[in-house]
Amino acid sequence: MDPSRAFVTNVKRLIVKVGTAVVTRGDGRLAVGRLGALCEQLKELNSQGYEIVLVTSGAVGLGLQRLRYRKLVNSSLADLQNAQFELDGKACAAVGQSSLMALYDTLFSQLDVTSSQYLVTDTEFRDTSFRKQLSETVKSLLSLKVIPIFNENDAVSTRRAPYEDSSGIFWDNDSLAGLLAMELKADLLVMLSDVEGLYSGPPSDPNSKLIHTYIKEKHQCEITFGDKSRLGRGGMTAKVNAAVCAAYAGIPSIITSGYATDNIIKVLQGKCVGTLFHRDAHLWTLVKELGVREMAVTARECSRRLQAMNSEGRRKILLDIADALEANESLIKIENEADVTAAQDDGYEKSLISRLSLKPGKISGLAKSIRVLADMEDPIGQVLKRTELADGLILEKTSSPLGVLLVVFESRPDALVQIASLAVKSGNGLLLKGGKEAKRSNAILHKVITSAIPENIGEKLIGLVASREDIPNLLKLDDVIDLVIPRGSNKLVTQIKNSTKIPVLGHADGICHVYVDKSAKVDMAKQIVRDAKIDYPAACNAMVYSVPIGSQETLLLHKDLSSNGLLNELVSDLRHEGVTLYGGPRASSLLNIPETCSFHHEYSSMACTIEIVDDVQAAINHIHQHGSSHTDCIITENHEVAETFLHGVDSAAVFHNASTRFCDGARFGLGAEVGISTSRIHARGPVGVEGLLTTRWILRGSGQVVDGDKGVIYTHKDLPLQTPLYI
Repeated sequence: MDPSRAFVTNVKRLIVKVGTAVVTRGDGRLAVGRLGALCEQLKELNSQGYEIVLVTSGAVGLGLQRLRYRKLVNSSLADLQNAQFELDGKACAAVGQSSLMALYDTLFSQLDVTSSQYLVTDTEFRDTSFRKQLSETVKSLLSLKVIPIFNENDAVSTRRAPYEDSSGIFWDNDSLAGLLAMELKADLLVMLSDVEGLYSGPPSDPNSKLIHTYIKEKHQCEITFGDKSRLGRGGMTAKVNAAVCAAYAGIPSIITSGYATDNIIKVLQGKCVGTLFHRDAHLWTLVKELGVREMAVTARECSRRLQAMNSEGRRKILLDIADALEANESLIKIENEADVTAAQDDGYEKSLISRLSLKPGKISGLAKSIRVLADMEDPIGQVLKRTELADGLILEKTSSPLGVLLVVFESRPDALVQIASLAVKSGNGLLLKGGKEAKRSNAILHKVITSAIPENIGEKLIGLVASREDIPNLLKLDDVIDLVIPRGSNKLVTQIKNSTKIPVLGHADGICHVYVDKSAKVDMAKQIVRDAKIDYPAACNAMVYSVPIGSQETLLLHKDLSSNGLLNELVSDLRHEGVTLYGGPRASSLLNIPETCSFHHEYSSMACTIEIVDDVQAAINHIHQHGSSHTDCIITENHEVAETFLHGVDSAAVFHNASTRFCDGARFGLGAEVGISTSRIHARGPVGVEGLLTTRWILRGSGQVVDGDKGVIYTHKDLPLQTPLYI
């Protein structure tokens, strides 16, 4: 249950308002399927003991459609030639109300539920005795499990057409729903619309974002509303006004889609659907924003204490973390197995479950990697360049931690261990947000790792973000978070890049290629292609498919290989391993395999695209057009061709006669990696400790001043890095 929706556990009486766009289809006819799903939800909730009051729109729209048909049937030929029908809205309401209520009665009767009808006007609500009697009657009906259905009686309303009069107690069915929520002392108001909820702009605008929790002080001046309802008169503006009014009267309100068949049930289960309106929402958001800011600020403070610690102290922390992981291996396995079981029950793909599982030997392997990392040279404070600016004025360029890292990753709990150990080695504070499918694994790993951090540094050096709802607030903290590293799907990486001012290190796509040249050795080619595909197809450096970034990859073959049999052998081997093959335009015809719809198309983890190319230059051109600058490989015995490929392919990692699976921080000797970057600024390829460092300048003098550079003789002389600090 989402924490902000915990109030639903106390809901007994709810008002459900359904809009015209939900009740009717685009042509004005009744949307019988949606109404049937609505009635089934209300029947289910009614049987569970909820007291339900339904407020429905749609009578005018339905009546309009029926009267248009009647007008058409009764028109003369001359009328049809000038078919501009002006229909009175009140007449439409009178015709539509009976049809609408008849349908509700039929649907509820089929579900063994009794409903009742109320047609009310604004004038009646001015009468105190009417309101009192209304409350008593509704209370009596609810006690009998009857569902009262309310609709404003537009047929006799005294409002001016076309419903532009917004004076009075209520002025449409949205405001009627809000009024009834207060009059009947409801616990919740649910308003069903044709969109998921309230957006920051018109829902059709791709830049508009769904607002999960409405904060009046924040959103009322920021939101741009779109057009009003297609057939009704309120639209989203009226719904928001009604929801705000009810919320500030103490009745939580939610606007959500009426097109989904179970959204009301989801709301009452506490799931985060639609937009919530609550009078205390501004306090929740403020607390949440302060919470994540405090987490980031505390991580920075801890990182500064870590940086001040000597090299041996940081080394000991890493060794203690490795020991703690091995000491708690059985407990870690229990939590991980629970995650794996839950993922299997939820129907997750095998490739995700493979990444989620901490297989036998994994914990000891991680501990070993951490010990290797601990024994590597201390990267902090390394003098990278020393220059004498002038006599007695020495400038040093030194390595320094970035500060605070935010790493968002999916599925792989072992990534948490690698990232945390790299953060300690590089002296950075760290905030981690893992996937919900690894929630228990991440929690126990975080607990074990932070328990090994000494008190004088603080366990909050590494923070674990509990909810994905915190991510938007974290991405706003460009003043305290220095780098965001997303590890996951193309959608995740792109979404984060578009949502923050903080620098982002990562790659949205991971399309890797293996090019087999005509001079390639048969056995070597088969071995490398097989390894690049089969060794671990869920990894981001696998030849066929990169699950963390969600992109399919390609095997490129020289055209001459079709004549020496190697092409057929490679295809046969891949098929034998269970790989589904797709072809480019040339390969699909030659090999009689399905043609890929795109070289960027995403397949399952055991799929591969094959294409035939004329030569190495054609392979390079293909990679530049369809690749993602991740990892690409050539298999050839022609060294001139190899050098052409190695220098011609503009990727983060380019290999000759070696599997793409070698593109890994541990295999590169980096100890571990936080991810693989395809960007061209700061870090590229597997990102280890060096990628988590920046530089700073230290200047040592003896009283020098600039004073217009009078009397300063600049030497700008390079000095050995081992030169004594003061000379």
